[in-house]
Amino acid sequence: MSHAVTVRHDFQTAHRLPHLTGKCENLHGHSWVVEVTVTASELAAGTVVEFGAFKRALREWIDTFLDHGTMLGSADTLVPVLAGEGSKLFRFGAKDPAEQEQHAADLGWPSVEAVAELLGRVATEALHTLPRAAGAYVSHVGVSETAVNAASWTAAP
Repeated sequence: MSHAVTVRHDFQTAHRLPHLTGKCENLHGHSWVVEVTVTASELAAGTVVEFGAFKRALREWIDTFLDHGTMLGSADTLVPVLAGEGSKLFRFGAKDPAEQEQHAADLGWPSVEAVAELLGRVATEALHTLPRAAGAYVSHVGVSETAVNAASWTAAP
């Protein structure tokens, strides 16, 4: 038997994938939706993890570092331009990552797949700071960048 809880959040962020051909090589924005599932085989005090604390931690990180900003690969030629303008910027694959970018240091570009993995890492770190059931872990992260495009990241316990 296992128990699971899922937290959902939405945010607005631009990105581009200039190393690919097609529309996504242009800077564009999405209304992203993330769903993070935490699973445990047993409950602690009747819960897997306290919803409120987990939601706050996850949403605060997303709102602080991604919402109404731009996600770019560190090799993107727009990085110095946007940084020079003081724009909110999150770099994937940075060789000199800021503290919040360390979760994406080995992820080269902000594809929806990489964003799902990034948010899985962020959620796992947040979970480990909170009271939770023994063995609770982030089991699944789903990220939608549009109503028809989504990716997921799944971890083992």
